[in-house]
Amino acid sequence: MTDWQKQHGDFFTGARVLVTGGAGFIGSHLSEALIRLGASVVVIDDLCGGDRANFDSFASDAGNRFEFVEGSILDQDLLARCTEGCRFVFHQAALGSVPRSVEQPRLFQEVNVTGTLNVLEAARAKGVQRVMFAASSSAYGDSETLPKIEHMPVLPKSPYAANKLAGEHLMRAYAGSYGLDTASLRYFNIFGPRQNANSAYAAVIAAFAKALHDDKQPLIFGDGKQSRDFTYVDNAVHANLLAAKRPDPIGGTVINVACGLRVDVNELAAQMAQIMGKPNLTALHEPERAGDVKHSLADLTVAKNVLGYQPIVDFQAGLRQTVSWYQAVMV
Repeated sequence: MTDWQKQHGDFFTGARVLVTGGAGFIGSHLSEALIRLGASVVVIDDLCGGDRANFDSFASDAGNRFEFVEGSILDQDLLARCTEGCRFVFHQAALGSVPRSVEQPRLFQEVNVTGTLNVLEAARAKGVQRVMFAASSSAYGDSETLPKIEHMPVLPKSPYAANKLAGEHLMRAYAGSYGLDTASLRYFNIFGPRQNANSAYAAVIAAFAKALHDDKQPLIFGDGKQSRDFTYVDNAVHANLLAAKRPDPIGGTVINVACGLRVDVNELAAQMAQIMGKPNLTALHEPERAGDVKHSLADLTVAKNVLGYQPIVDFQAGLRQTVSWYQAVMV
C-alpha cells in the first residue's frame, strides 16, 4: 500500500474537498488517500457505476471527516450543497465506457459534458481554489504518433472521447474566464483493485481477471497487437494530489498521467494467465470494436515539469497487486 503521508505530508490536513464519483474505482482510491492525509472528504455519487463497499477500507476510520451523498452531478442544487466550503474539487464522475457511449451518445453527453459544466458552476459559485478533472487519453484517437504528447491534434473516435475532450475545453475556459484554476489529467488505462469486473463493459485487466478466475479463456477484441500504457491507480491518485498542491496556477493545462510503458494486449493476457497459475488459458479473439484505438503511450514531460510527477508504482508491481486483489475477492 502506498504511504500517502510520505508522499504528500500534511498539506491536506484539515482541507475540505469534494470528490465527484467518489464511490467508483478511481474516486474511492482518491477519497481514501485524502482521508489518510487528514482531509475532510465529501463524496457525491449516484452509484450507477460505484459501490458503497468501496468505502469499507477507510470510512470507519474517518469519523466525521467523511460524508457520502447519494446523488447525481446533474442535480445542481445538491451539487452546490456538496461544494460548500470545499477548497478542492476532484471531478471523477462520468459514464466511462467507449462501447456504451457508441450505443448511448445522448446519455453520455448529458452526464459527462453537462455534468462537468454543473461541477464547474458549483465550484465557481462556492469559491473553490482548484478543480482537478479526470480527462482521458482516448482524446488522442488513432494518431500513429507515439508517444502521445499533449499538444498533438486531438482525434476523438467515440462519443466518450468527445465528451472528455469537451470537459478539457470547459476546464480551460473556466480558468480563462472566471479565474477558477483547473487541471485536466489525461488518464491512460488506469487499473487496480476495486475496478468492476462484472460489467459487460469491464476494462481489459478486470475482464481478463474474471475470465481466468472462472477458468475461461480471456477474450480479446481484435488481433491483440494493440498496445496500452497501463497505469496503476495509485499513480492517478498521486497526480491528482500533486495537481491540487501546486502553488502556481495550472490554468486548465492538459497533463498526461501514465507510466510511459507500452504493453500489448496479447502479452497482458499471457502474463495474467501465468500469474494466476493458468498458462494454458490462451486468449480467444473476436472482431475489434468500434471506437477502440490501436496504440497508446504517454509522453510524461509535461507531467514532470508542471506537477513533478513520476510513477510511484510500476506496471508489473501494480499488476501483481491487482491480480492478488481479484483472487481474494472472487473466491
